[in-house]
Amino acid sequence: MIPLVTGSGVLAVDVGGTTIKGAALDEGGQVRHSVVVPSRADGDPVGALRALCRRLRDEALAVGVAPAGIGVVTPGIVDEAAGLVRYASNIRFRDVPLRALVHDELGLPVAVGHDARAAGVAEAVAGAGRGLANFVLLPLGTGIAATVVLGGEPVPGTAWSAGEVGHMPVYPGGEPCSCGQRGCLEVYASAGGLSRRYLRLGGAPGLDSRAIAAAASTDPLAGEVWNAATQALGVALATLTLTLDPARIVLGGGLAEAGAQLFDPVRDALRAALAWRSAPEVVPSAFGTRAAQVGAAILARRAAGLPVPEGWGAPVPVAGRG
Repeated sequence: MIPLVTGSGVLAVDVGGTTIKGAALDEGGQVRHSVVVPSRADGDPVGALRALCRRLRDEALAVGVAPAGIGVVTPGIVDEAAGLVRYASNIRFRDVPLRALVHDELGLPVAVGHDARAAGVAEAVAGAGRGLANFVLLPLGTGIAATVVLGGEPVPGTAWSAGEVGHMPVYPGGEPCSCGQRGCLEVYASAGGLSRRYLRLGGAPGLDSRAIAAAASTDPLAGEVWNAATQALGVALATLTLTLDPARIVLGGGLAEAGAQLFDPVRDALRAALAWRSAPEVVPSAFGTRAAQVGAAILARRAAGLPVPEGWGAPVPVAGRG
């Protein structure tokens, strides 16, 4: 029998195709300990996750964080109510009863969530969507998903698949996507898509999205690929604006770290695509690549019956920056 550990801290785990990121957060929502391990997508991803959860619990206790619960978020089709990952191709999960597995491992209350929807929860509670009745979050990473947040809560959809905007056709009849369609947003504007497209069009191998962004002003091909990405994002955001009328659009993930180089042309493309109405403001995520993990921590507190006051988990300002 696993002894139940009760306290006021929580554990948060963000499962990705390459790594699993874990953190222990104290009562105030600040990270006291973190760990990153390979997700072992070619080996035993469920075993890797269970081992990470055990290690994180033990190391949290060692630094004085007694966890009251744990939140685990993954990509894919996630049934939060059932605690089940129905399908996640890049981590090789299919019908994985994640809540039961983690509870059996740790004996703690467990929340299971979708990574992008969890990121939306973080932004609603303490980030760029704080205080808004509705907003849309797009984490721009290896792929692109969107989270529609209404009344502070993400919309999961009928089949837990809401927000798959990465497969929105932005260039009808355009380049093929791995999903079987053509012209998808992910082909042009995801971090992975940028790299693949640059290489496919004759660019030097080994350049990631950051390197392509850095070379956009000196390398004509990099500039072409970057411009196509920002135009595609602007078109996609216009479609979301006309469909949902969000108060704000939040861009997160690693690609958003390009700053003005991304945001300025995307805002221009969005305004140009909206002939008769004003565009919503487009702002960066408050949490960046940490948003899903902070969301997992918030879900963990809810599962444990702990309060989540507005602003919980907000980034601590660094002295000298403003």
